[in-house]
Amino acid sequence: MKKFAFILMAPAYDPQKHQCRFEKGQSVTCIFTVRSFEEAEEKVLELYQDGFGAIELCGAFGKERAARLTELTNHEVAIGYVVHEPELDPLFDQFFS
Repeated sequence: MKKFAFILMAPAYDPQKHQCRFEKGQSVTCIFTVRSFEEAEEKVLELYQDGFGAIELCGAFGKERAARLTELTNHEVAIGYVVHEPELDPLFDQFFS
């Protein structure tokens, strides 16, 4: 079974309520939320121990935090993070302000 997760981070999320799971054939895709980087560390360790092979992070994490989470998994889980083109910064700043 292939397991993939996407993690969104923002203080307003309730990780117990704001999550979902999709199963199709031999693959599972989950969306999880966390309120802080510390919660993300716990969630990534949990997913690692549960056999998830790939995790994508929302843009709130950035390169350094993604690297720290990769280290938590002994570089055994493919961890990426969302980025956007710099010219879109004003639109993102406006939306998230």
